[in-house]
Amino acid sequence: MTDWLLVIAGALVGAPLRYYLGVDAKFRLHSVFPWGTFAANAGASLLLGFIAEAAADGDLGARLHLLLAAGFCGALSTWSTFSYELLTLTSARRVTLAAGYLLLTVCAGVGLSFAGAAVARAAF
Repeated sequence: MTDWLLVIAGALVGAPLRYYLGVDAKFRLHSVFPWGTFAANAGASLLLGFIAEAAADGDLGARLHLLLAAGFCGALSTWSTFSYELLTLTSARRVTLAAGYLLLTVCAGVGLSFAGAAVARAAF
């Protein structure tokens, strides 16, 4: 029973942070590019790579893994918003921007996951 409470606790921090990043990026950058979602997904990928490597080595307890990976990172990252923003960009005939967003997000997400894992290997 406490496992789902840990996931909820992590999500209580991750979800509002994701929302704040989106709102703040729109306010500060005045850009059509969805920088807030990109930052949330990139940050979650980096942290999740670190967490996955630390958990694989046994340096991270199961409960902390649930709190951070499933709860915080799960709520911070957002596939649905990313997909919606791609749809919105393509519907507005900003296909080049949508393609750049897709490529940048996927490459950054995968690259940052590996970078996070490398940091964890170096740290532990």
